[in-house]
Amino acid sequence: MSKNKKTAIVSAVLLSTAMLSGCSLFGNDTKVNVDPPKNTYSENAAKESTNTAKETSGKAAAENSIATELYLVDKDGYIVPQTVNLPQTKSIATEALEYLVKNGPVTDMLPNGFQAVIPQDTKISVNIKKKVATVDFSKEFKEYKKEDEAKILQSITWTLTQFNSINSVKLQINGKALTEMPVDKTPIQNALTRADGINIDTSDVTDITNTKPLTVYYIGGDSGAYYYVPVTKRVNNGEENNIAAAVEELVKGPEKSSSLVTEISPDAKLLDTPKVADGKVTLNFNDSIYSSFDDKEKMVTDMAINSLVLSLTEQEGIESVALTVDGKDQLQNEEGKSLSAPVTRPQKVNTGSY
Repeated sequence: MSKNKKTAIVSAVLLSTAMLSGCSLFGNDTKVNVDPPKNTYSENAAKESTNTAKETSGKAAAENSIATELYLVDKDGYIVPQTVNLPQTKSIATEALEYLVKNGPVTDMLPNGFQAVIPQDTKISVNIKKKVATVDFSKEFKEYKKEDEAKILQSITWTLTQFNSINSVKLQINGKALTEMPVDKTPIQNALTRADGINIDTSDVTDITNTKPLTVYYIGGDSGAYYYVPVTKRVNNGEENNIAAAVEELVKGPEKSSSLVTEISPDAKLLDTPKVADGKVTLNFNDSIYSSFDDKEKMVTDMAINSLVLSLTEQEGIESVALTVDGKDQLQNEEGKSLSAPVTRPQKVNTGSY
């Protein structure tokens, strides 16, 4: 389903000018509550003191926290990254998983409709060697419903592999390595990686053995609170160009029964084979990539740009995306900013304030 039919909808999160130089897709509005200091100064002095205290405390909070992606379950059952500020610690990997525990410290931070995935009261430790994170859980880890098993695996794997020090994940319970999950017996033959997929969609696949995984980002959420959802599709092994295949999947959109949508018109097509040089991929579209707001403005919606950038930079070696139409780069985003410069992936995804 294409969101281009909903021409009145404007992305809740605009693509900032800062993003063009590699910053986040979203603004990060961290709110810090500070009690005003008690004093006997005049009213003006009290106000000034309070403002100074808030500013100082806000800076201290920012310096003592780290933006971290937690892969949580949304109201429709998808595993979705949500960026939150966690306290600085020596083991951010362990802390990130602790914030995935139900009724744990993440409870008061959850966006509307989102849930943690790891069973309540589970104790966790993480040991990292040679970019492999071995996660040891307490016995409480076994207390989950079988329909949640794949979500738990995906949430843990994608949360940990956001860190540069981790490429893959192994699981244990009380020091004993897991070769399969304890409830629905999902096999764990090797270390878990992002190549295993997330929110896996096999709706169009008849022979999965002749396919390979490819992750793209669709749009979920509701008006005023949209976010980007990674979905692993299965494409034919004979597809040689993964970049073109990802674009095709974005144009095609998610499965019809999905609550997700795509912002790219079903008529959008690549006119040339994507060109890759020095980490930058250039996509040359026909004019159907333009939004339906006003073609004369040669505008591409922010959500279309974001989906393309997130999807393509998920692939190894791709760091930025440049867009042209009929070979020309005279495009702009919804704010009227030029898209002549390549757009880079943000450090974190879905950093809206809730």
